[in-house]
Amino acid sequence: MVSMKDIAIACGVSVATVSKALNDHGDIGKETKEKIRRIAKEMGYLPNAMARALKTNRTYNIGVLFVDEAQSGLTHDYFSQVLDSFKRAVEAKGYDITFLNKGGAGGLSRMSYLEHCHYRGFDGVMIACVNFYDAQVLELVRSDIPMVTVDHLFDNRINITSDNVGGMEQLVRYIYGKGHRRIAYIHGADSSVTQARLTSFYRTAEMLGLKLPSEYVRESPYRDTNMAGQVTGELLDLKKPPTCILYPDDFSCFGGITAIKSRGLRIPEDISIAGYDGIRIGRHVETPLTTLRQDTAALGFQAAEKLISLIEHPKTTLVEQVVIKGELYPGKTVGDI
Repeated sequence: MVSMKDIAIACGVSVATVSKALNDHGDIGKETKEKIRRIAKEMGYLPNAMARALKTNRTYNIGVLFVDEAQSGLTHDYFSQVLDSFKRAVEAKGYDITFLNKGGAGGLSRMSYLEHCHYRGFDGVMIACVNFYDAQVLELVRSDIPMVTVDHLFDNRINITSDNVGGMEQLVRYIYGKGHRRIAYIHGADSSVTQARLTSFYRTAEMLGLKLPSEYVRESPYRDTNMAGQVTGELLDLKKPPTCILYPDDFSCFGGITAIKSRGLRIPEDISIAGYDGIRIGRHVETPLTTLRQDTAALGFQAAEKLISLIEHPKTTLVEQVVIKGELYPGKTVGDI
């Protein structure tokens, strides 16, 4: 293994100078620093992670709990983009990530999430796309491990979330501006995100003077195209059906589109629809989806920044909820009335 002493001999400088160059100290010249770094790279030098861990009392490894019961975490465009942003941000700070799970080989299969964290020695944990009411998740949240959550709010934990209240208001006002007065909402299963969006839907409708029949508000699990299609059919069968249907997420919209087209109806000429998330595929279908695009890059980046700050500066990092604004994507699935 190449050491800093080997690099010092090759460069004709002291070990202290090599250390300063590799740690980006400002008291040596730029040319000297670049030369040392270039030679270190050519020699195959890698920082001793174990030594760094002993010096800082950190492992530079962050646990990621990132899968729901439907096993859709990594295939869900929204969450996978949040994770990608998070991963790039923590790696830029010198940290690695390891997925946290209850399965796997050997003794890991018998470990709880919290036990797995202790076993791996994680410096911190990011939680997203899970059942936040699971007993093992709650045990982990109540522990003393530095942590951030995405899209779920716990007391005394940093939370990064989209502006679900503002996003839903923006979406409903846009649809209202297109002349729609009979607006239905198929919302997702109960969660803090669902509650925020549903409350905003009702509140915005009230501000706009809309009268919402109770049968216009239905529930369907997130990303469940079959159930979304079934509920869409029920709405279309009403004596006075809505002119626009909002879905819990963009993926669910595809179930609604199938149900609508199976009846020979056209979007948006006969009925309008809108989603939520802003997943990439929604912009490339035959009729681009009208949706509220969430800022996944900012969500992941802020989760990383806040978690690393909490790890490295626990006494001065504010435990807070960080709200990230989204952006309306007009698409072409909401027509004028």
